[in-house]
Amino acid sequence: MALKLNHCMPSSQPLSSRPNHRLRSPKFFMASTLGSGLKTVENGKKPYMPPREVHVQVTHTMPPQKIEIFKSMEDWAEKNILVHLKPVEKCWQPQDFLPDPASEGFDEQVRELRERAKEIPDDYFVVLVGDMITEEALPTYQTMLNTLDGVRDETGASLTSWAVWTRAWTAEENRHGDLLNKYLYLSGRVDMRQIEKTTQYLIGSGMDPRTENNPYLGFIYTSFQERATFISHGNTARLAKDHGDLKLAQICGTIASDEKRHETAYTKIVEKLFEIDPDGTVMAFADMMRKKISMPAHLMFDGQDDNLFKHYSEVAQRLGVYTAKDYADILEFLVGRWKVEKLTGLSGEGRRAQDYVCGLPSRIRRLEERAQGQAKESPTIPFSWIFNRKVKL
Repeated sequence: MALKLNHCMPSSQPLSSRPNHRLRSPKFFMASTLGSGLKTVENGKKPYMPPREVHVQVTHTMPPQKIEIFKSMEDWAEKNILVHLKPVEKCWQPQDFLPDPASEGFDEQVRELRERAKEIPDDYFVVLVGDMITEEALPTYQTMLNTLDGVRDETGASLTSWAVWTRAWTAEENRHGDLLNKYLYLSGRVDMRQIEKTTQYLIGSGMDPRTENNPYLGFIYTSFQERATFISHGNTARLAKDHGDLKLAQICGTIASDEKRHETAYTKIVEKLFEIDPDGTVMAFADMMRKKISMPAHLMFDGQDDNLFKHYSEVAQRLGVYTAKDYADILEFLVGRWKVEKLTGLSGEGRRAQDYVCGLPSRIRRLEERAQGQAKESPTIPFSWIFNRKVKL
């Protein structure tokens, strides 16, 4: 999970001016947000229409011959990527961290959980709920991975290394939302029906991270997102500890550890792509960063707040759970991890892409410092997730 912090991100280069986009056949979504473009049907009710993407949608941009690269990486992926999965019997499960409903002490365990939760402020719960909803939209993320040419699960039970990874990654990630959901339910601090509505809206809305069915773009996106999620859950663990709830800190820290392991796998894939095709990979890296890495849940909606994601993001920024500085730090980490500055033998376009991504972290930091200098007093607004109690942005 990563938050899209538009106030400090450099402007994207228009698609029409980006290389290799002029021959594509883009498709458009005409609606922009929930409520825009809605037409009343004969019975007087509005049809179901979740928030929609507004950018030009571009598909299948990877040249067909490059699919062979991913086929040739099958054995490598089996030996180097599948090792980052844990056998189910050795995995933690949500029940390991929650009151045991079959035990005689269940009621007392729930009371203890609720007592600890009483000491935690509302703004923390806003961020924890947003993180949980992001994790609960997992069907969308598996769908996104299965749009990527050359690595998708073609049958739903394919035995290719790529398909095995996607299904097992999804299975491991599924525990995150499950655990946080049950904790929040037992805490008594949140409006579960509003949260459940938000999750339904979000899954119905889907996502288009602008990866264009291209696994170069897709694995760069997931590398960034997994590190962002590791940071976010790690910070919610730190804050839970500060608020005196060591068990919640353990929950968030355990999820962060999973995200770190998944980050390692995705960054290894891109590292291998840099080894095989440095020119194509660095241009994909620059393309992805020009479009900005947006949070998978940026279309979240609760039926009330058209700017819910923005408001949630601002609370997370203020609490230090995920910030513009983190965005720049992740980019700088990946540039170093993939040794982008040391690439040689690139084409002219490749060198320009190299210069762009290597110079981007410092540019983002300058823009953020300027935005902080112009920051105004934050308003206080209600969040339906916490029974419309108000929280400062």
